[in-house]
Amino acid sequence: MCKQQLLLMAQYNIWATERLVQHLKTVTDEDLYRDVGLFFKSIFGTLNHLLLGEHYLWYRRFTEGVSPAIALSTPIESDCLQCLEQLNTKSRHWIDFIHTLTDERLAGSLSYKRVNGEALCLPFTATLLHVFNHGTHHRGQITAALTALGYECPELDLVYMLVEQSRDHIKK
Repeated sequence: MCKQQLLLMAQYNIWATERLVQHLKTVTDEDLYRDVGLFFKSIFGTLNHLLLGEHYLWYRRFTEGVSPAIALSTPIESDCLQCLEQLNTKSRHWIDFIHTLTDERLAGSLSYKRVNGEALCLPFTATLLHVFNHGTHHRGQITAALTALGYECPELDLVYMLVEQSRDHIKK
């Protein structure tokens, strides 16, 4: 996988996060915090997990070489709007990071410790792809919960971003 493909996935992560965040601003607090049967119970719990996983665990593993020992459901932000703002802001950090990567680093491995202390060494690029796939997975859970609660949901498929970019390019 080349750097351009990773940048595409990082751009998609930003785009999908922004679209979801805009929709979530219309959801009542009651529905955001309601236990809707997700792994992290509520939409907010899942958003908090996304923030923790992408930015407080994985980003630090990749950029600092540290492995924080923090439970995957640890509250990072108690206010949903602040959580959404952090997700939006921090999603952009991945682009800058990917630009710094060399071909040698992309072909290498990532050594880290899981939250339970188990040491792992995995392919660097595949593990970075996991971070973006993980976000897609949980955004899908959130949109399913929103649908079940009667809300309209944004289209978050990658192809919609590509179509939007294509239209923007034609306008220029």
